[in-house]
Amino acid sequence: MEELCYLLKRCPLFYGIREEELYTLLKCCAAREERYEPGELILRMGEAMNSIMVLAEGKVLVFQEDFWGQREELYHLGEGEVFGQSYSCARTPALPVQLVTESACRTVFLDYQRMITFCSLACDFHTRLIQNLLRLLAEANVGFENRGRHMSRRTTREKLLSYLSQQALQWGSRSFEIPYNRQELADYLGVDRSAMSSELGKMKAEGILNYRKNWFELMERR
Repeated sequence: MEELCYLLKRCPLFYGIREEELYTLLKCCAAREERYEPGELILRMGEAMNSIMVLAEGKVLVFQEDFWGQREELYHLGEGEVFGQSYSCARTPALPVQLVTESACRTVFLDYQRMITFCSLACDFHTRLIQNLLRLLAEANVGFENRGRHMSRRTTREKLLSYLSQQALQWGSRSFEIPYNRQELADYLGVDRSAMSSELGKMKAEGILNYRKNWFELMERR
């Protein structure tokens, strides 16, 4: 348990909570540790989500499958990331995605109702946990709104400029790094990768922006 608490400290869900407090909190939230080999399913579509999963070690792919078994990869989870908070909070009756391990993984599941309900001790660190949970929910909501705004643009160029403008605003600078490679950025914006790369090249030639790998600089209009 001591090693597990050490791994979980880097998770934003537990920011501001000391290791000795985390040990008590895990018991209070009926924490359940699970280990998986590469290629194992952690959660299946259609399951009810009544807990929050913290990925302590490893990497996980989140994907969807349609009625005919066609798979669409959505995003990846890395160490310290959290899954299930929105579905648990909304009491979603059937999970619309599946989770499969991409490496050996170590996860912790926390009972959602136990998380949001104070015990008789009403510990300060339990309050911090709930505050952290609310922040994660809010950040996810803002992220969905931002993506929806970018994807609502009509053309690939408009989608790129919307996203890059938002990144410049977020970082307070016209030069910044984005967290995606080219394929990940294309997937995020819902565009074809080759068409996106072509559009980036055109905008660079037009002096609208400059870039190198995941570093971008927006140029002032003349």
